[in-house]
Amino acid sequence: MGINFLFLFSTAMIAGLLVFIFPSFREKYFKLLLVFAGSYLFSITILHIIPELFDSGYSSTRMGLYILIGFLFQQILEFWSSGIEHGHIHKHHSETSKGVITLMIGLFIHAFLEGTLLSHGTAMAEESLVAGHSHSDKTVLLGIIMHKGPAAFALAAVLSASLSKRWTIILLTLFALASPLGMFSSAFFISQGILSKEGIGLLYGLVTGGFLHISTTIFFESSPHHKFQLNKLLVTFLAAGLAIASEYLI
Repeated sequence: MGINFLFLFSTAMIAGLLVFIFPSFREKYFKLLLVFAGSYLFSITILHIIPELFDSGYSSTRMGLYILIGFLFQQILEFWSSGIEHGHIHKHHSETSKGVITLMIGLFIHAFLEGTLLSHGTAMAEESLVAGHSHSDKTVLLGIIMHKGPAAFALAAVLSASLSKRWTIILLTLFALASPLGMFSSAFFISQGILSKEGIGLLYGLVTGGFLHISTTIFFESSPHHKFQLNKLLVTFLAAGLAIASEYLI
């Protein structure tokens, strides 16, 4: 779990600090990176997370409901964060202190919840073994890292437009700590028996729904006029291929 903390925290911090190193970034390349991350996140959700979710002894009806709630809840969070989770860079959002507060609340809740996926995946390992397969969180960790990097960059770009460098780094650090905090907190609650199996399943479903919302939103927004773009198509297939390889070959 310590390695997971290192990867989660350092990815967000390094990606966010790149804003100060490359203030004039090429938006075209950033969007391609978003498409790659979105494709990988969507692919592992379909190939890895959802099958494990429905193969772990939970009620299929309840899990479907939890995923739907997570999908809709992510929509609510994005009203606060203006979609920074999937790379939106809106310079105007952080002009007021109220805007910064709501932005950080939305992002922190999202990042905290996705961190729980790494800890309760370990708690579900016994269920996975009973079902006939072993659980590994490496695929999920890579998906979260790919998603977290562009989000941290977008956050730093938004904050640096109206806040000092010092406050931008402070808030970036808070965001970077959110997923590890979710991971450690849920692991503690599980180990102490505070979170029941049903509670774990609820968290899993909420995060899965959020992943589906974020990844599909990236797809839709990458081609707003539905024009064929070969580079985005190739990046999408490359990320999906990586997800398939990580699930079935590694």
